Amino acid sequence: MTGDLRPQSDTIFKKLLRKPSAVAGLCIIGITCLLALFAYLLAPDDTPYANRMVIELGARQPGFSKQLLFIPASTQAGQQQHFFTWLHGWSSGFRAIPINSYRFEGEKLVAAHYIDEGIADTVTFAMQQLLPKDKQALPAEKQQAYLEQNQIKERTFWLGTDRYGRDILSRLLVGARVSIAVGLVAVLLSISIGIILGALAGYFGGVIDDIIMWLINILWAIPTLLLVFAITLTIGKGFWEIFIAIGLTMWVSAARLIRGQVLVLREMEYITAAKALGLSDIRIIFRHILPNIAGPLMVIAASNFAAAILIEAGLSFLGIGVQPPQPSWGLMIKEHYNFILTNRPLLAIIPGIAIMLLVYAFNVLGNALRDVLDVREQ
Repeated sequence: MTGDLRPQSDTIFKKLLRKPSAVAGLCIIGITCLLALFAYLLAPDDTPYANRMVIELGARQPGFSKQLLFIPASTQAGQQQHFFTWLHGWSSGFRAIPINSYRFEGEKLVAAHYIDEGIADTVTFAMQQLLPKDKQALPAEKQQAYLEQNQIKERTFWLGTDRYGRDILSRLLVGARVSIAVGLVAVLLSISIGIILGALAGYFGGVIDDIIMWLINILWAIPTLLLVFAITLTIGKGFWEIFIAIGLTMWVSAARLIRGQVLVLREMEYITAAKALGLSDIRIIFRHILPNIAGPLMVIAASNFAAAILIEAGLSFLGIGVQPPQPSWGLMIKEHYNFILTNRPLLAIIPGIAIMLLVYAFNVLGNALRDVLDVREQ
């Protein structure tokens, strides 16, 4: 009997594919998820948080290219497992300096160190300074070939660099993880709390309903950002803390929706029959009521996903969200919004466009789901 009310997932998907806006939204979301998942494999800068700074190349336009000489840092990176690298990036033991040209003079490398347009100085390095220990015994020709192949590379910054000389494309890819993760965690947390409290309030009514609705109304009266501020100040600032704070503020709308749906369904004949058969309240709620409100839950989940992305971006812009050097689209805007009035507006516009596209995708997906699941149109 419950199967008559439960939308079939294959039918919903086919109807979504007939809506161009929904297809566009699904494509944007799917591409963003893939880019976030394989961010460090795709990013030109695969160091942790894409945080390799080349100060001389600060605030460069998209498409800027420069030759980089990689010099061993004081502390060499240890061996890392492939999974760790995929998840957190490669801890490079090298620092990069931009050069205009270079030449070998015996056991030395002489390079024209790029400082700015039209400004350069000459730097000299002994080959022993540049080569790993296991390569220092090689003949001079092989040492030079090794350096040219592994430590002197031409890099193109396709979306330019930020004011610290970091690759914007790399930070944009790694920052996508924050937006997807915050939406996912916030939706799971808010929907879980909303299902429990909304179902209890709608099914049992009475004192339980009054207490839950009193709590919902109190939280509904507090502006979302102020509530997030309060929770953040309590549990601290950080990657997971901000996700939890956002999730704990977004369950109110889900609980109100679920309560209204349960109030309607609990009066239906099949629920009365289930009670007459002696089924427990928990079984009736989770086996016969909640599956029939999966449609509205999908719509509110898509809406909450978009809202969580915007809230995280706003919090990062205000400085209480994800903390540097971890990239976040909101944090990238904060670091460069003053460049909008200069000749480098793309530093803030590019992450802003990324936020806009992802939020747009979830909003149109939510609207399409609402249309597909609306029984009045069927």
